[in-house]
Amino acid sequence: MPLTPFKADLHIHTVLSPCGDLEMSPSAIVDRALERGLDVIAISDHNTTRQVKVTQRIGRERGLFVLGAVEVTSQEEAHCLCFFEDDAQLDAFQSFLDAHLPPIPNDEDRFGYQLIVDENDEITGEEPYHLLNAIDVDIDGLYDEVHRIGGLFVPAHVNKSTTSLMSQLGFVPPDLRADGLEINKFTTRDEFVRKFAYLKRFNFITDSDAHFIPDVGSVYNVLHLEHRSFAEFALALRGQEGRWIDTMAFRDNNK
Repeated sequence: MPLTPFKADLHIHTVLSPCGDLEMSPSAIVDRALERGLDVIAISDHNTTRQVKVTQRIGRERGLFVLGAVEVTSQEEAHCLCFFEDDAQLDAFQSFLDAHLPPIPNDEDRFGYQLIVDENDEITGEEPYHLLNAIDVDIDGLYDEVHRIGGLFVPAHVNKSTTSLMSQLGFVPPDLRADGLEINKFTTRDEFVRKFAYLKRFNFITDSDAHFIPDVGSVYNVLHLEHRSFAEFALALRGQEGRWIDTMAFRDNNK
């Protein structure tokens, strides 16, 4: 079967992330993604999966494929994207996060709200503990738990000057266990590998890391898949069975 190119922004925050704008509701994100011509998005709030399922429901109704994800802050204070296939995996990982996120109350005045909203943008709940804190599990332990559940593990924006492997450790460990790496929009895969040739064994993604509606889809990947599914994405991320990801830091400047 021939492969089809799908535009994908795999790192988007909702209003549940304290740094996410209050306009970042699931319905608004889906609307903006479709306006931008995206075929796939991933909802990746900080240290919580609790806004994923409603976004997936809206996406299914409107023809957008929504991957379940979360951006976890490891014990090293490095951000890592974790992708999951179904509700059971999301629930299992949420239980893990609940057990390992420190119970430090969120300061709304300082950090912003952490709201859970439904399909109609109505508030249905709020995360009480500050979601930007690091969990008490290191990179290796996080990889093990994600894979135990059946997910995919991708250290986020590894070239970023803060909250990345490079900013926290000074380098990406040569023996790092990961399914791929994310780079931000300020470099390309070729530029990055020229500087860090020892990391060419990894496949890469690059995303908007959107916290505001205009940024959704401003940077995206092109996934070459048979169809849109978690299994196909996993094959592309690992470069298996002919699937692949074009990470030329595509940018849409139509704000």
